[in-house]
Amino acid sequence: MKATDRHKLIDRINTLEGLTDDERSALLGLLREHKTYGLVWEDKPEDVEERLRNELPVLIEDKERALTDAGPDAPNHILIEGDNLEALATLAYTHAGKIDVIYIDPPYNTGNEDFVYNDNYVNSDDDYKHSMWLSFMKRRLRIAKKLLSNRGVIFISIDDNEAANLKVLCDDSEFFGAKNFAGQFIWHQGRKSMAAQFAVNHEYCLVYCKNRAALLTYDLQTENNNWREKKEGLQDIYAEFDRLSEIFGSDYASIEKGIRKFFKDLPTDNPAKRQSQYKCVDEGGLYFPGDIAQGTGNGGRFDIIHPRTGKPCKVPKGGWRFGESKLPEILKANLIHFGADETTVPCLKRYLRNTEYEVMSSVFYRDGRGATKRLEILLGSKAFDHPKDEEVIAKFIKAVTSYSDDRSYTVLDFFAGSGTTLHSVMMLNAADGRKRTCILCTNNENGICENVTYERNKRVIEGYTKPNGEVVAGLADNNLRYYRTDFVDRSRSTKNMRHLVQLSTDMLCIKENLYAEQKTFAGLPTYKNIYRYFEHGDKKMLVIYDERYVDEIVKMIASVETDSKIKVYVFSPSEDPWEASFEPVSDKVDLCALPQAIYNTYKRILPKRRQKPIEPPEEEDALAGSDDDEIGGLFSQEGGEE
Repeated sequence: MKATDRHKLIDRINTLEGLTDDERSALLGLLREHKTYGLVWEDKPEDVEERLRNELPVLIEDKERALTDAGPDAPNHILIEGDNLEALATLAYTHAGKIDVIYIDPPYNTGNEDFVYNDNYVNSDDDYKHSMWLSFMKRRLRIAKKLLSNRGVIFISIDDNEAANLKVLCDDSEFFGAKNFAGQFIWHQGRKSMAAQFAVNHEYCLVYCKNRAALLTYDLQTENNNWREKKEGLQDIYAEFDRLSEIFGSDYASIEKGIRKFFKDLPTDNPAKRQSQYKCVDEGGLYFPGDIAQGTGNGGRFDIIHPRTGKPCKVPKGGWRFGESKLPEILKANLIHFGADETTVPCLKRYLRNTEYEVMSSVFYRDGRGATKRLEILLGSKAFDHPKDEEVIAKFIKAVTSYSDDRSYTVLDFFAGSGTTLHSVMMLNAADGRKRTCILCTNNENGICENVTYERNKRVIEGYTKPNGEVVAGLADNNLRYYRTDFVDRSRSTKNMRHLVQLSTDMLCIKENLYAEQKTFAGLPTYKNIYRYFEHGDKKMLVIYDERYVDEIVKMIASVETDSKIKVYVFSPSEDPWEASFEPVSDKVDLCALPQAIYNTYKRILPKRRQKPIEPPEEEDALAGSDDDEIGGLFSQEGGEE
């Protein structure tokens, strides 16, 4: 069966009526078992996954750690403390299809106490080390794919221990698919391993698109320079060229002589020196003579006449890389650089003005020891070994988030480590004025989340002093909010449903990127256990916890003048967000029933619950934290959050 036909059949099974959940899962499982190519391994259970069979994750903000001095219009970066599988599940509700870039640096599974599975380090001699790693990664990558936008891109750092397995896993259509493979960087570093045969001094970074075809189409439509880097030092080069042009006019030989001297006199570490091949000059500007030979030996073998000697020029061994029919066009545009006579093979003129941007090289050098030293200076001590280089990660992110449109971008790193990715995002924002937001996820093993990830980025935002007394100004135009994962029992009792809605408010703020809570709505006070109201600019959100007050709240909404719709999340034991009740204000609201919207998301990504023995139903509680007979009319209570 073709892949397209299989996908259509999967979609049909998902929408087919009359099937139980178990029957649907069984059919899909059988359909997905058939593979023509891919990895097969023994799936190893994971403690955190077992926990998620019985509990639903939510996010609770630690407001004491919030850094929000930049104001509500600044990027609201998010740090989540907790197992990243739990964190990813919550993000599947708040950010499905909204992440533009994912960068992760997962454990490499070296066997040197770098990979923990179910609270134990995986040793190099464990027969199931690769199975455990693949089981671990598949659960997270499956959700990561759902988070990526249609033009989203994921960068995954890895080394030789799992690079081959990771490539085959990601090539599977269940994850990203071979057709969405964008490339593989080789990261040449200064430190070397102690391997007996080779001194290994490189790692890899695999790059996949959510939908490579959509990304390429978008590139063509907007004529942007994404996935390209601007050559360094151009400003100085153009300044010298303009200076020489003012002196010598159209005397290109003299200008060329001056440009050659300019490059020769530049210090070795000057970025402009890297472009020193652009030292030829004509009326079109600076260029370098590029090879136009066909390397395969199958190029055209026709004559190109030298303009001064009138004789055929020497033909390269491989022939010309363009056809003879293209020659008149190239000659007319004066794009061929001829030597002194016909004995020299002509070259193609590569003008600097046309090559200011170049495609990122798949191989690059960056000594990792520099990043380690910079982090040590920032934190005042060596608190983390081998952090990734913030300048390299910034290059990856910039390649995907510098389109010509003016929209914001969201970056995710769910193996946050020391927090390099957020540091990189804030550096980029400071450099180009954009408002990218970043989400980090990490556990707090050995205090890493609190003492390294959070502390590092707190200092980046607020500024810090180096050990030598030098003061580094903070990147103050950023907010950082700190969350921890919490849990609600998965059984759908009314008590648990109400509890889930109560605890989901912080997730709703993240989902809507709206944190400015108001103590009044329609001129009346809010009540924490009944409803809360958030507003900033055109964004408005009501969260209604007690459905018994819907009719009174509808009257309040009717009295409000608003140019934008109010997002209303309302408790409902079903899919119906009380549409009939909100009919009088339907033009002012956008309704969503909770907790059903959260259940629907979690049902698609979390493992199925274990079947339990039938027990007598527990007595349903009323509002969490209140007794029904204690709640009077809406306006008989004291206002405020508590």
